[in-house]
Amino acid sequence: MKTQQISVFIENRSGRLAKITTALGNAGVNIRAMSLADTSDFGILRLIVNQTEKAINTLKDQGFTVMVSSVMAVAIPDTPGALGNLLSLLEHAGLNVEYMYAFITRNQNQAVNILRFDDIDKAIETLNESDITVLDEGALMTL
Repeated sequence: MKTQQISVFIENRSGRLAKITTALGNAGVNIRAMSLADTSDFGILRLIVNQTEKAINTLKDQGFTVMVSSVMAVAIPDTPGALGNLLSLLEHAGLNVEYMYAFITRNQNQAVNILRFDDIDKAIETLNESDITVLDEGALMTL
C-alpha cells in the first residue's frame, strides 16, 4: 500500500520546472500528482509518476538530484469535513503527518491525499482498521 514518490531538488529559477516536465513527457512518463515547495534559492518538486524508474533515470540524465521515498495515497470522499476526519483519526493514533498534498480524481466523489508519515507502516495499519481506502500504486495509476 506504499507508493513511491520522487523528490527532485531544483534551483528556484525560470525554466527549471519546464525542463523537468518536458524531459519526463518526452520519455513517456505521466505525472499523476505533484507538489512544489520552495525557498528563495531552491525547491523540492515531489512527483508521483506512472514509471518511477524511468523517471528517475531520465531526471538523473538531465543532471537533477533525485531521491525516492515511500508515501501513501488515501482516497476520501470529496465532501466538507472528510479531510478533518482523516487527520483526526491519524492524530488519535499518535501519527505525525510530515507533509501532504492532494488532488481530485475524475470520479468527482473522491479526493486523493498523498501523505508522508514518520511511521508509514503504523499509518497503513490504522487506516486499514478504520476502513479508509489506502490506494496501492496500481489503483493510483488508474485514477
